[in-house]
Amino acid sequence: MLMPAQTTSPSDLRSRVGSPSLMLAVATIGFAVNFWAWALISPLGPMFRQQGTLGSLSESDVALMVAVPVVVGSLGRIVVGALTDRYGGRVMFPLISAVTILPVLFLAFVALDSYSLILVGGFFLGIAGTSFAVGVPFVNAWFPPDRRGLAVGIFGAGMGGTAISALTTVKLYGNVGEKAPFLITAAVLAAYAVVSWVVLRDAPGRVVPQTSLGSRLMANARLPITWQAAILYAVAFGGYVAFSVYLPAYLKTEYGLSPAGAANRMAGFVVVAVVMRPLGGWLSDRIGSVPVLVAGYAVVVAGAAVAAGHPPVDSVGAVAFLSMAAALGCGSGATFALIAQVTEPARVGGVTGLVGAAGGFGGFVPPLLMGYIYGRTESYALGLGLLSVTAALTLALTLTVVRRTAAGGSAAS
Repeated sequence: MLMPAQTTSPSDLRSRVGSPSLMLAVATIGFAVNFWAWALISPLGPMFRQQGTLGSLSESDVALMVAVPVVVGSLGRIVVGALTDRYGGRVMFPLISAVTILPVLFLAFVALDSYSLILVGGFFLGIAGTSFAVGVPFVNAWFPPDRRGLAVGIFGAGMGGTAISALTTVKLYGNVGEKAPFLITAAVLAAYAVVSWVVLRDAPGRVVPQTSLGSRLMANARLPITWQAAILYAVAFGGYVAFSVYLPAYLKTEYGLSPAGAANRMAGFVVVAVVMRPLGGWLSDRIGSVPVLVAGYAVVVAGAAVAAGHPPVDSVGAVAFLSMAAALGCGSGATFALIAQVTEPARVGGVTGLVGAAGGFGGFVPPLLMGYIYGRTESYALGLGLLSVTAALTLALTLTVVRRTAAGGSAAS
């Protein structure tokens, strides 16, 4: 039950509980650090297969190794989001960060010589991926409705933590020692757990739900915004994840690029998407979430259709993929601005968990589908065409059902 407010000036209250900007900064750092840990296995998978250090691994074995943390992190968001509504980000951020240290150290000291043990470690490493469902309700509560889109978008840029892993893990593993990337990440997680416990504070006036976890999950799942935002995010963030995972393989196969050239272009895609996510939130605060989503999905429709025609990689192809990166980043930011707009604050964590899980699965399926289609047609055109069609259907949903939901939320606020 919400306690009655004390007679306290805003400046005194802020000095005691912290400033929104500080809370946003610390939460974003925590998201990036946990995503860094979440992505530790992905850069090493192809190297393990090439070197044969774990025996003879097939491409499917490597795909499973990389996918396990993604799946667990996606499913775990459902429960962690609901727990954050109950206990707050001030408890959950340090807890998730501290618990993640255990599988990181397990991988470093126990699992690196065994494929099966790496799968076990990767399963529990998925806990780090649930940090997204902690940060969104935490940040959302600190900002007024007209600033939540930008704030949650800035927090979402912490997904760039995956780039830290991509740029450092293999180099540290090869040049410093096989345990080095894990030990460094564990140390950073430990430092963050301490700092976040000391610095983070839940927003004043946070309403704590009193119902059971199961009943909250069922109630949140029945909300119209939950399934609508889940579809939007599965396409927007799922598309970003799918391209960030599969783009190097696509560029090497389709255009004959070197591994370094493909990796550099993938990094450009990731940077554009990460930078545009806060912009999508900011634009949603200014002109509304629906126009931003409509524009984003329209760009994906066109970009995927152009890419399906095998355009020159350094001209039209680059424009097509970077435009899609910008659109997917904006769409991801706008989706959570929409959630903040139409969802009561006490339910934001639970809704975020369900929607975040959909985004994770949205990134898991397309690479498998693209690989399957290419294996049977020796062409990526059909897979990119399906992306264009999917974005077009999502655009239609946004223009009709989602628009009505957003209008209803605006009228109620």
